[in-house]
Amino acid sequence: MVDIPQVLGIDVGGTAIKLGRFSAEGDCLQSFSVETPQPATPEAVVPAIVAAIKEVDRDRVAIATGMGTPGPANAAGRVARIAFNLPGWVEVPIADQIEALDGRPVTIANDANCAGLGEAWLGAGSDYQDFILLTLGTGVGGAIIQNGDLFLGRGGAAGELGVVTLNPDGPPCNSGNQGSLEQYVSATAIRRRTGMEPHELAKRAREGEGDAISFWHQYGRDLGAGLTSLIYVLTPEAIVIGGGVSASADLFLPTTEREIERRVQPASREGLVLKKAELGNRAGMVGAARLAWQRLGGQRLGDSIS
Repeated sequence: MVDIPQVLGIDVGGTAIKLGRFSAEGDCLQSFSVETPQPATPEAVVPAIVAAIKEVDRDRVAIATGMGTPGPANAAGRVARIAFNLPGWVEVPIADQIEALDGRPVTIANDANCAGLGEAWLGAGSDYQDFILLTLGTGVGGAIIQNGDLFLGRGGAAGELGVVTLNPDGPPCNSGNQGSLEQYVSATAIRRRTGMEPHELAKRAREGEGDAISFWHQYGRDLGAGLTSLIYVLTPEAIVIGGGVSASADLFLPTTEREIERRVQPASREGLVLKKAELGNRAGMVGAARLAWQRLGGQRLGDSIS
């Protein structure tokens, strides 16, 4: 196994840090997960990452590390610009910090962009050149794949799809926006709106409880309304829905599809497919490994996935 070229893929989340060693074909040779220290400040998280790396790669066979961090990273893949939902994450040079402690090259990207890379490489987006990924979790992240490339925009911060405005008079968002899509379709928003966890609401809806069914219908409409603007701007082939809330996709995606059909003219949604992500909670670390392989091959983050 040591003879197989390997990289590390790391997904840094607000509740867990997931790591894996991956071959160039995307095979996960070993994985490991630890709880994210609380409060999840950079000063606490960086040592936890280094300790976890030692656990997943005790023989130091991996030759590079890719890492997804919450919120946008700079275009060079070195600095975590800001994490809207974690304390103290402002212009953190985390790639330099990990390299200094571990001694191997590190490249970072937004965690949702890593999930998009993962789904484009080995998951639900592998058949498409143009698609949007939306991750419905504690917050709402996004990734845009255009012509097989990850679209980063100027400065590397494009694709923050969860903070587009849904209701200009809605609840304030940690991003500085107000009434963003995240304030209506994230797991945090579901808790605020209902006092329940998403999986509890899903269970009640599947048992036939009317209020729970009605909630998921409204959720689907909100999601469809938020996606409408993105469809008009990007006209993707597919929209891939991931994150923890996607476990309830059967309860809301049909309503989301109807809302999109009602709001978006046929020419802008021709052939559009809505589908659930396939890699589950592995998407971020799979995509982070893909990021490491891209950089080892001299590719920019936005270079072709295939």
